[in-house]
Order: sequence, then C-alpha cells, then structure tokens
Amino acid sequence: MITIALSKGRIFEETTPLLAAAGITALEDPEASRKLILSTNRPDVRLIIVRATDVPTYVQYGAADLGIAGKDVLDEHGGEGLYQPLDLQIAKCRMMVAVREDFDYFGSLRRGARLKVVTKYVKTAREHFAAKGMHVDLIKLYGSMELGPLVGLADAIVDLVSTGGTLRANNLKAVEAITDISSRLVVNQASLKLKRDTLQPIMDAFSQAVAAKQ
Repeated sequence: MITIALSKGRIFEETTPLLAAAGITALEDPEASRKLILSTNRPDVRLIIVRATDVPTYVQYGAADLGIAGKDVLDEHGGEGLYQPLDLQIAKCRMMVAVREDFDYFGSLRRGARLKVVTKYVKTAREHFAAKGMHVDLIKLYGSMELGPLVGLADAIVDLVSTGGTLRANNLKAVEAITDISSRLVVNQASLKLKRDTLQPIMDAFSQAVAAKQ
C-alpha cells in the first residue's frame, strides 16, 4: 500500500491533475467527505487528508510514503528525514513582509528601530531579519496576521501573499519579498528504498506532468 498525504483546498485541487497523470483518482471529494482516508481507483494507493503543516511530519515518520507540501511549510519543518525530488510548480505565491499603508518601514530600518512582527512562519522570519542585521520581536499567530498591525500588536507581518487582495482590503502594503513559494513532492527516505518499484513510476509521472506544463 502506498499512502500519499495531502491537505484540502488549493493544494489538493492543483494536485488532482498530477495524480491523474500517474493514473490515480480519488474516489471521494475531500471537501464533501468527512473521511480522512480516501480510497482511489488503485487498490494499492490511498490518500490521507491532513493539515498542511502536518504533511512533512506524516512523511518523515513513515505514516505516509509521499506527500505534497508548500515550501513555506517545509522551511519551517526543516525537511529532516525527507527526500524532496521535485518542485511541482503549483500553489504559487510569495512570502512577504507587509506593513500598514502609513508605516515607514524603510525609514524604521535606517533608524535601527526594533520592530514587532507577527507571523506563523517564525523560523523563516527569524532567518530573514537576522540576515539583514535587523532586531525584531517575533510574535507567533496562527491566523489573521493582517489584524496585528491594525490593532497595534505589531509593526509588520510576515505571511504568504498571492494576489495581495487581502492586504489591500486591510490597508496594508507589501514592502519586502522574502522568497517565492510553491509546493514540493516529499518522499519518506525509507519508503524510497523499500518501495521504489511502486513509487518511482508515480514520481516519474509527476515529473513529466510538471515538465509538460512548462
């Protein structure tokens, strides 16, 4: 049995054509089903539906053989015990620093001000600001980052930005790009050795499907 860990939403939707290229089709829609383990048209392949942030952990510890996770999640996880053979070029966005429209971010940097930053990407934010020689106080939140600067909790946020619509709706502006984000295929290293004959065709099909779109 091959187990593939996925999260609901955009990643699942954009993974569906890649699975189809490998001859794998989920028998139920995770958005409509309460099931966390989904059968597929192949008796030897199943999908498990987990939180996006948990995908690397399921794969790392062998509860899943394969998984698909965003670079943002993998950077925070650290990637231990994972083989990352392929950038799937899906669920693209950017990790950005954003502030209120009326906040002088670069003026604050020049003055050497110590900024308060809210984010759920603490490791990524810490490394970014440390590389710039900036002193910041990081405050971890799990959602609604945009609210932080609006109510005085923080001066800036570090978060994923796709279209920028949420920032604009809340009178925020992106001021600095940290990194481009897309989703990656991750593989359990032991599974790759023990189940290579089954996993390799799936990985190859994903690779060919990605190449065909470029």
